[in-house]
Amino acid sequence: MASISKVSILDYFNIVFEGENGKIESNCKACGTRIQAKRSVTSNFVTHLKRKHQAMYDEFVKKKDMKREAYSSSSSSLHPYSSSSLHSLANGGGHRCSHSITAGGVGVGGGGGREGAGEGVTKFHRHDPRQVLISEAIAKMLVQDLQPASLVDLRGFRELLQLLEPRYTPEPPRYLHTQLLPAYAYQAQLATRQALASALSLSLSVSLWRGFLGTTAGVNTGYLGVTCHFLSSDWQMRSALLACLPLVGGLSANRVLAEFEEVCVAHGVSGRAFRVVADPFPAETHPSCRLPGFCIHGNPGDDADEEEEESGDEGGEREGEVEQEDWWEGGLGSGRIDCFCCSLGQCVRDGLLSSSPLLSSTLAKASSFYNYVTSAVPHDKLVGLLGGGLGGAGSNRAGERDWAVQLKVLRGLLDSAEFLEDVSDRADLVLSGQEVALLRELTDTLEPFTEAWDMVHTHRQGDRHVSISLALPCVLGLRKHLSECVSPQLPCLLLGLSQAVERRLAPILEDPLYVTATTLDPQFKLTWSSDPDWHRQVLLDEVTKHTQTQGPSMELTPQAQSPDAALSPASSPLPSSTSLSRPCKLFSFIKQRPTAQAKSVEQELAGYLREEPTEEEPLHYWRRKTIDFPQLSQVAKRAFTVPAGTSTVETIFTSARHWLQPGRGRALPKNLETLIYLKTNYRLLWT
Repeated sequence: MASISKVSILDYFNIVFEGENGKIESNCKACGTRIQAKRSVTSNFVTHLKRKHQAMYDEFVKKKDMKREAYSSSSSSLHPYSSSSLHSLANGGGHRCSHSITAGGVGVGGGGGREGAGEGVTKFHRHDPRQVLISEAIAKMLVQDLQPASLVDLRGFRELLQLLEPRYTPEPPRYLHTQLLPAYAYQAQLATRQALASALSLSLSVSLWRGFLGTTAGVNTGYLGVTCHFLSSDWQMRSALLACLPLVGGLSANRVLAEFEEVCVAHGVSGRAFRVVADPFPAETHPSCRLPGFCIHGNPGDDADEEEEESGDEGGEREGEVEQEDWWEGGLGSGRIDCFCCSLGQCVRDGLLSSSPLLSSTLAKASSFYNYVTSAVPHDKLVGLLGGGLGGAGSNRAGERDWAVQLKVLRGLLDSAEFLEDVSDRADLVLSGQEVALLRELTDTLEPFTEAWDMVHTHRQGDRHVSISLALPCVLGLRKHLSECVSPQLPCLLLGLSQAVERRLAPILEDPLYVTATTLDPQFKLTWSSDPDWHRQVLLDEVTKHTQTQGPSMELTPQAQSPDAALSPASSPLPSSTSLSRPCKLFSFIKQRPTAQAKSVEQELAGYLREEPTEEEPLHYWRRKTIDFPQLSQVAKRAFTVPAGTSTVETIFTSARHWLQPGRGRALPKNLETLIYLKTNYRLLWT
């Protein structure tokens, strides 16, 4: 048999460094781009060729096809079931010889398949581009759905792969969760550290989650998520999860602070954060905020069990709470602020708890009516009538536990009550006039809270960064609404909401950080203020404090003053022979350029406030105004890194709590940590 030369993607790259565990750094022979990966995971190299050098990629694919044809022709004379055929395929397929049997198109470990399907098909080589891309697609699926790697061993999944691509050889689960997924995580870490090195400013979010995930029942497991919100060198807001760490055996402030500091040091952000968004310690176990008794497509018993699970160890954990809180506050310092979105949800939760006895029975009846209608009436009729307000069997179960989603469903139910009564044959479930009036009062009272929630909630904004400049106007709007609202049937709800807003949100109105962020938002400026002179002075004090703290770094070079200056020939330093910086007789006829006078903070603020408010994105505005208002822009680009909404990992934590309860999944804690990290940083890797 003629020898067949090996075709490797690394032939198109120069290896410049080899580290431990097969890590390599290579330069592209065509463009010199440095790519970091593992020798066993070559998808980065294949993707680079495909995106940047299509001709080289086509050449590589052609060589691989020629190699497969050579293998096929060399083995065609062998009987598919003979020992010599198995031996030749084992030599070509490496350690996975049992998956490389061509007879029947299914490997020995493939779990069966269609009889006779793919007969005579040669399996892909381990590093074949098509093999690599399918493996990457499977890894993406595991990440997106937080599925365990053992999914690829299921017989049905393997039969599906066999039907779609008989030449593909499924990767073993151990390879996926010990090599491929960690390799992707390593790539995300490198990309994050590189981006943070050139970040103009940044803030951090600390997310704590306690649950019983991925461990033996009864063993308390927590997770720590540290998210960085940073302004890139091109003035684009980015967010990246720095780490997701399992905390087995319970949480303590000292331990969490130590892990947090270690993550910050490892990513080079220690001491650089403008603010740290973290709720007071001990963190609550993501208490669910739902309309009392309103269970969509669910069993009320399930919700009761979850609430019981959330509060099961509350008594024991309250011991030493004051000491833990002191550790927490001292460790994070004065830069810690509460998450506005969480505080808003707590206000709604407090109000609903105060009125739960009056609402529970009516809401339970309304949810029963809703569940019956959505199961008895075709879903397309409901969508056409309510514009998607009512969900069907395929709606998001995790979202339906959200008070804001439930409230929208309830409002749609009330708006279409007459039609739904006509199509329903359950008179016992139809809401009476008094019940409808009570629920109307509930939805009208909470409507502004829903608007504020949707405005700042990261999940509602498609993971778009929402800064704290929206927080202060939201609080003012909620206070005005509650002061004017009349609720004859639910006075306890109105009172509970008012007290919660004053306790949890009212301090924002006098916080210099929120005053500064809102005033520097060009859509607001000081239009919201009832005392513009006082708020103007607060802003001046804050800007002065930050400019004095930064010191010499506030003196901007021409390149730093304008983001486009680096692209302009005028910004490049001229050779000394052509410099016009000193007097020159040859050009004495040219008028001297006036020297730019540095503006004071008061002058910058006066000029900024004279302009009319604009709907322009705040960061776009301040990037454009960097030269006009250099001191204000320095403070703006720091203040707008502070998020008003929860981080993406918080949303994933909440969803995973419902998806991966004991008995519903088999993801190990270490594997789950990697999956959550990759899911949060999905866009960083694959978009």
